[in-house]
Amino acid sequence: MYGKASAPEYQGALTTLSVNSSLVDVLAEATERLREAERSGRPAEAARCGLAVAEAHRRLGHVGDADRAWKASYRAAREAADTAAMAWALWSGGTLARQRGAFPLAWRLLGLAAELGERGGDVVVRGYSLAGLAETGRIQGDYEAVGRLHEQLLAEARRRGEARHTVWALEGIAQMHRNTGGYDKAYALFEEAAEIAGRADDRRGHAWALRGLADIVSVRDGDTPRALELLSEAEATCRAMNLSSALAYNHKMRGNVLYRAGRYAEARDLYELALEEFRAMSEPRGEALARLGLAKSRAHLGRDRAGTAAELADLARTLERSGLKHAREMVTRAQREFGLTEEPAEPMGSPASAELTVPASVVAEPVAAMEVVR
Repeated sequence: MYGKASAPEYQGALTTLSVNSSLVDVLAEATERLREAERSGRPAEAARCGLAVAEAHRRLGHVGDADRAWKASYRAAREAADTAAMAWALWSGGTLARQRGAFPLAWRLLGLAAELGERGGDVVVRGYSLAGLAETGRIQGDYEAVGRLHEQLLAEARRRGEARHTVWALEGIAQMHRNTGGYDKAYALFEEAAEIAGRADDRRGHAWALRGLADIVSVRDGDTPRALELLSEAEATCRAMNLSSALAYNHKMRGNVLYRAGRYAEARDLYELALEEFRAMSEPRGEALARLGLAKSRAHLGRDRAGTAAELADLARTLERSGLKHAREMVTRAQREFGLTEEPAEPMGSPASAELTVPASVVAEPVAAMEVVR
C-alpha cells in the first residue's frame, strides 16, 4: 500500500537525496548546488536548492541561517515567477516560525503557502502547508480546531499511499489522544505509525513514533526499562541523521520517564541537557517543557518552596503570552502537585481557529503581503 518514503523538499538537482540523508550532508550538497545555480543565473533552480539549504539549517537548529535561506529561496522563486517554489519557501518559513514560537507568523506564512500551492498546481506543498497549519494548532493545544484537519489529511495521505505524511498524521492524532488521556488509542496510532515508517524506511518518522510509544509505555504501564529502550533506539537514529530538535525532545522525554519512576536526580540531569539543547536552537516550546520538568525535579530534590513557586509562576506567564494552552495547563497541574496557589489565568483565546481561514485579500497579493521576506 505504501511505497518508500520520499523527501519532496529536496528538489531540482537534489532529488536524489534520501529522506534519511544526514542533514550535514544535505546542507553541504545543497549549498554547493545553490551556488552553482546562482553563478549560472538560474533563479528557479536556486529557489529549489535554497529550500533544501533552509530545511537543513532549520532541522540542525541554525535558526538565523534558516531564516535567511528560506527568504532567499522565496525571492529567487519570485524572480523566476515560479509559484509552486514560492509556496515551498513560505512553507519552510512558516515551519521555522512555528519552531521559534512565532505562531501568528506561522499561521500567516503556512496559509499563504497552501494558497500558492493550490494556485501553482502543486498538491504536495499544499498538503504539507495544511499539515503545518494543523500541527501549529495542535502544538498550541487547540485540538478542537485542528483535529478534523488532521483526520482529513490522514485520509488523503492513506488514499495516495504517502507513507511519510500518513506517519505524520498518525503521530499528530496520537499525541492529541495521549494529551487528553486516551492512552490505548494513542498507543495503537503510534504503533501503526512506527510500523508504516519502518516499512517505508522513514527513519525520522520512526524515531518520533518510538518516542511516542516510550511515553505511553511509561505513563500508562509504568514500564521504565522498556520506555528507555525505545528512546535509546530513537536516539541512535537522531544522532545518525543529525536531528537536533528530535534529539532534544528525546532527551526531554527520557527525563519525563525517569521523573515518573522517581529517579529525580537522573531526570534533572536530562532536563538540564535538553534545556541547553533547546536554547541553542531557539526553540521556546521545548525550552518551556524542559524548564517545567527541571523545576519539578529540583522540587523533589529539596529546592525551597519559594524558589519552586517563583519558577512555576514565571513559566506560567511565559506560556500564557506564547499561547501554548496545553503546556500552560501542565504548569497548573504542577502548581497543584506541590501545593502552590496561583491566581487563575485569563482564558486564552483560540489563535488556531481564528487563523484557519486566510483572508482572500491577503492571498490575492502574496508579494505585497510578504514584507517580511524583503
